[in-house]
Amino acid sequence: MSTPITTPYGFASTTSEIARGVDLTGRRAVVTGASSGLGAETARALAGTGAAVTLAVRDVAAGERVAKDITDATGNREVHAARLDLADLASVRDFTAAWQGPLHVLVNNAGVMACPERYTEQGWEWQFATNHLGHYALTTGLHGALAADGAARVVTVSSSGHQLSPVVWDDVHFAFRPYDPWLAYGQSKTANVLFSVEADRRWAGDNITANAVMPGAIFTNLQRHTEGRGSGSVPPELLKTVEQGAATSVLLAVSPLLEGVGGRYFADCNEAEVLDRRGAPLQGVARYALDADNARRLWDLSEQLLADDAAGAGQRM
Repeated sequence: MSTPITTPYGFASTTSEIARGVDLTGRRAVVTGASSGLGAETARALAGTGAAVTLAVRDVAAGERVAKDITDATGNREVHAARLDLADLASVRDFTAAWQGPLHVLVNNAGVMACPERYTEQGWEWQFATNHLGHYALTTGLHGALAADGAARVVTVSSSGHQLSPVVWDDVHFAFRPYDPWLAYGQSKTANVLFSVEADRRWAGDNITANAVMPGAIFTNLQRHTEGRGSGSVPPELLKTVEQGAATSVLLAVSPLLEGVGGRYFADCNEAEVLDRRGAPLQGVARYALDADNARRLWDLSEQLLADDAAGAGQRM
């Protein structure tokens, strides 16, 4: 195992500290779920570097309001909102088909957490479909644009909640086991890490790096199904501001320190310790989430699910 990556930044570092001095003028970025919370702050920090930023959001009106606020704050007029519903593959296809030109940074930030039992029209469990499959379809659909950049970065927001469950291969969509919102969330967040591992391996020849991040404990709209709580009580000293929570995403997206670094899981702006048992709250990454065989298996499963859906869509036309 390679030596863990460390940086001068840490728990309390903010997006402004990370992005200071970075110039991405002429480059382009996409941030999903950027109409509020961590996504909006990530987009603001990227816009501050001079990058043209697309806020990929379900609610375009809300996204446009955030885009205007970002322009007012940064002076960057190349900030726009575009519709993207990760649970609707037709929406994902429309987004990727409309994209033209290179893409330097893709931040897969959007997500749902511990929501009530729900399934897509394909019968996919909602959290796995939104948090993983939607982002898988988006990222693979934008592969050509990322490759065209020549040094693109993909950042996918995971969570220490991945330690609640590996991907349960024999019943990913809770067809037989009783639905548990936290196990479903954990499985989807494990998938986010595994996706980063395999995307980084597959696309190394295109000079695309992919990493997963744990933002920390921050109160945002993500907690709307949990009455403001995470999967357990978080000590007050471990809570972050939105500016601190988005810092690790911004680090992976823009910092020269992370150039060429991929296939890893970061928390508090540093690579996390690999764990074989759950450790301190919010700390570490489970070994199963970085396992190369698991990562390949997830990619194959995701590819097959999307192919089956495409075939079914063709028959329905």
